[in-house]
Amino acid sequence: MSTFLLFFGILFLLIITHELGHFICARIFGVRVEEFGIGYPPRALLLGTWRGTEYTINWIFFGGFVRLYGEDGDAHTRGSFVSVKPWKQATILIAGVAMNALVAWIFFAVALHTGLPRVIQGSLTQDPSARLMISDVITGSPAAEAGISAGDTITRLTDQNGVTLSVLTPEAVSDYVKVRGGQEITIDYIHLKQAHSTSLVPANAVIPGSAATPALGIGLVEVSTVALGWPDALVQGLSNTGDKFDTVLMSLWQLITGIFHGNASLQNVVGPIGLVSVVGSAAQNGAGSVLALAGFIAVNLTIINLIPIPALDGGRLLIVAVEAVMRRKSPALVIQVLNTIGIALIILLMITVSYHDIARLLA
Repeated sequence: MSTFLLFFGILFLLIITHELGHFICARIFGVRVEEFGIGYPPRALLLGTWRGTEYTINWIFFGGFVRLYGEDGDAHTRGSFVSVKPWKQATILIAGVAMNALVAWIFFAVALHTGLPRVIQGSLTQDPSARLMISDVITGSPAAEAGISAGDTITRLTDQNGVTLSVLTPEAVSDYVKVRGGQEITIDYIHLKQAHSTSLVPANAVIPGSAATPALGIGLVEVSTVALGWPDALVQGLSNTGDKFDTVLMSLWQLITGIFHGNASLQNVVGPIGLVSVVGSAAQNGAGSVLALAGFIAVNLTIINLIPIPALDGGRLLIVAVEAVMRRKSPALVIQVLNTIGIALIILLMITVSYHDIARLLA
């Protein structure tokens, strides 16, 4: 129950800040906001009306909106969305995703300030909290066969003669292993907060391009959880935000190209139900991990909302751009039909990814 409430709180905050971006920008440009809604219609509850704006909760809860006066093109009077210049319309629409991007940066910065694990450079002895973490494991390698997985932390390496590696760095481990081909090495490591130990033998031809070099088949990084001061946290948080944008954009591009090649799959796309379990896992690793996950979700919402699908900000931006080029407004009926289609597509996507979420949970 607590995990669900935590997920609900993150989603609620991201929706509120997104719509608040639209709301504030519309008010700045003199556009009247008729409704500030959490979720998509039909309406479930009217919370109240203030300064001409209705505040509502709606039944289709995964989303939100602000309803602007005249946004459907049926009102050209003062205070309507269509009465302001196209660049102001575009700015109002972009304000929502801009707020999500800003919130993502803030989440990552606060996470780093509270002690989020991060990759560092240099000797582990210079940072008492640092640890040597496995970043990836090559399929079919000795490490993979021994059950070692990405995210595990190495605490000690000992060869069959009892010689222990004293300094744990990626370079030291590599040098230690490559001169012990065919010899058994015992690795002590932490997996899901539990201590484990396993023995394995380095093998050749594990790493592409290094067929003659014995290796375990693992990638290593040094990770620290020391909290950063605010200046460093803000700088590193901005870098983390940019990295997550690259990651999400690349995944989205692979999904889109997969659609055209006929091999796209939504099985690995996590929906609201799947996110609940992800949030629960993050909560076990502390507040920093939860904040970082919230930042990642904010990045996803930023990019998803920019997809040119009707009813999303990207689709509405496309309409504004077309109207600016054509120098005439789209018929109100056309806008309404496109928005209805867009909402239907969103609901269909939610049902699909939720089905896969449930299937993974049952499995």
